Amino acid sequence: MGIFLRWLGAFLLLAAIFNPTNWNYVTWARDGWADEKPLIVFLGLILAVAAMVYIVATMRSIGLIGALIIAAIFGAGLWVLTDWGLLALGNSALTVWLAIFALSLILGIGMSWSILRQRLSGQASVDEING
Repeated sequence: MGIFLRWLGAFLLLAAIFNPTNWNYVTWARDGWADEKPLIVFLGLILAVAAMVYIVATMRSIGLIGALIIAAIFGAGLWVLTDWGLLALGNSALTVWLAIFALSLILGIGMSWSILRQRLSGQASVDEING
């Protein structure tokens, strides 16, 4: 359940920052910049910190190569679905939601990697201390 919640948190964070609807930070900030600068900056910093927590944890646990492998697996899955005629990527809103889903998978797996590795291998992970 914890792994699902980490992914859900990443999905909600990315969707809050940007999505194809009008209900997202980027659209709100662009439209309200003249009237609500302090609130826009404040909420932007909070979203940036939350995103950095996910990004730093992901880069430390799976790294750029791991993130690229997850993205490649997701892309290959989309390729299969479009090749079979089950998915059409002509809809730009669908494409954005799929990108948000893919990025949230990468961030969710990155946040949960040590737990997944421990469950699969039985070996616990510890933080490295550089001395």
